[in-house]
Amino acid sequence: MADASRALVVWKRRLPGFLMSAPAVIVFLAMFVIPMGLAFVLSLTSWTGYSLNLDFIGFDNYLDAFKNPRTLDAAIFTAILAVAGTILCNAVGLGLAALISGPGATNAVARTVFFYPYIISALIIGFLWSALLAPHGVVNSMLGQAGWGSIPFLTDPMFAKATVIFTVVWSHFGFNMILYIAGLKSIPAEYYEAATVDGANRWARFRHITLPLLAPIVTVNVVLSLVGFLKVYDIVLALTDGGPAASTQTIVYQILMDSFQNAKLGFGAAQSVILLIVTAILGLAVTLSRRGAEKKVSE
Repeated sequence: MADASRALVVWKRRLPGFLMSAPAVIVFLAMFVIPMGLAFVLSLTSWTGYSLNLDFIGFDNYLDAFKNPRTLDAAIFTAILAVAGTILCNAVGLGLAALISGPGATNAVARTVFFYPYIISALIIGFLWSALLAPHGVVNSMLGQAGWGSIPFLTDPMFAKATVIFTVVWSHFGFNMILYIAGLKSIPAEYYEAATVDGANRWARFRHITLPLLAPIVTVNVVLSLVGFLKVYDIVLALTDGGPAASTQTIVYQILMDSFQNAKLGFGAAQSVILLIVTAILGLAVTLSRRGAEKKVSE
């Protein structure tokens, strides 16, 4: 009887915490676990989305995903976009943060201007740069008036890939910059003053003080950028619509085309599951590697 009473008291003490976490658990189950479970089930079928027949085909969709040349091409371009975009966004964001993190109206205006593209709809950004860089767009019209030849920004596969990467970086680097500015402002000024007294130049201060203390922010920025660029779709849709010759199709673009345009929802679900697993593995790997580097620096 005493044990039962003691257990009841412990349960009453834990109940408020359980009730407080219950909404988060429900949302997590409803928005992530259940949809992913359904996606995995659908990935084992040949469902078209237009009938109630769910023909079970096992892991055939997964095998087809690794053998489908269109999917492989989209995965390769997505990987290039993710790696190049992550590097460029963090390099540009950190560089600008170091330049305009100080006080003053000019720096405040610059921070607003550089951050503004991030809050614009990705579709609007795609249409904007499409109007600027199209064969008869603003840039090529100005080049023609100047007597120069036009540049195939959106009609040549290599130029189109570079244009997509540039546009994605242009629309995202402001977010990285803001995080780096927050990290820079959290570094005590005394560290720099002591290093200056010891004769350290600007590069030495940046290398031995700024970078080590910004390591957690670098980890967050790299993971967020990498995961975000693996899911790029809307900018590609508005800017190139996956062309020319399907050269700028990303994996998410390919998933949506297969699922809805080609009526292969089972195949699209399989690609979604693969993308989720790859994204989780990459995010975890980057986080663990950065934590290892941060630990070595702290030691």
